[in-house]
Amino acid sequence: MIGPKRKTSKARRDKRRANWKVTLPSIVRCPQCGEPKLSHRACRNCGYYKRRQVIDVKEGSAQR
Repeated sequence: MIGPKRKTSKARRDKRRANWKVTLPSIVRCPQCGEPKLSHRACRNCGYYKRRQVIDVKEGSAQR
């Protein structure tokens, strides 16, 4: 069996791993109510997505 000819140095290993970073979720304002929401998701506050109501949100009910 053939393995690596030389040991991979810590610097080379860490350079390769440098791009494994966590990205923050993109949060945008809902155009209907102005609450912050995740992009490409229906608003949990008003139930709108792409200027149409897709979720029936009752007033005064507890949100998850």
